[in-house]
Amino acid sequence: MTSPIRKIYFGVTDRHQMFRLFDRHAQRPNRWQSDDSALYAGEWFEIARAEHDYMLEILPPLWMRGEMFAMREFLTGSITSVFYTLRINEVTRFFHAYCDLSDPRSCHDMRDAIVERERRPVKQMTRAERIEHIWSATHDRYRGYAGVDFSPEHRGKRTVMVYGTSGSSFQLLDHLTETQIAEKLPVHLRHLPLAEAA
Repeated sequence: MTSPIRKIYFGVTDRHQMFRLFDRHAQRPNRWQSDDSALYAGEWFEIARAEHDYMLEILPPLWMRGEMFAMREFLTGSITSVFYTLRINEVTRFFHAYCDLSDPRSCHDMRDAIVERERRPVKQMTRAERIEHIWSATHDRYRGYAGVDFSPEHRGKRTVMVYGTSGSSFQLLDHLTETQIAEKLPVHLRHLPLAEAA
């Protein structure tokens, strides 16, 4: 099963944010007991040049090809970090992505998807992108996975803390209302036009 290519954070991450996003699924139930490649494959976000260069210098890369290099250490299965230096709309920018190296097209498809997404003249976010940004930006204390308090068909799904008139509680991430999504997004992202999913 191929995981969709998806932007998981809006903005340029600093080093702390970058390392948090490397394993934003760390709290998942039964970690390491199954192949979680599909959780990571296809995820990407923008980084600063300093972070790109830092990652290049940590270890010799597995390979370097033009505007990209792959990390030698695999996250899970055949999934590893690939870092890109891309010229988009006359600006050089830097990105991290998780690619499945068992697919020889994976890194090129990822590059093309990033360029296509970032070339849009008007900033927009799909509902899925809003949801992914909320998950990425929420502190571990305020996000988790549905447990015994949820019906069996929802257990193991992602949850976030929501606040209401009767207090706070965890709610399924994918079930957030548009109002709750707006409340959880940073101010500069709340009023971006809603894009149709590709």
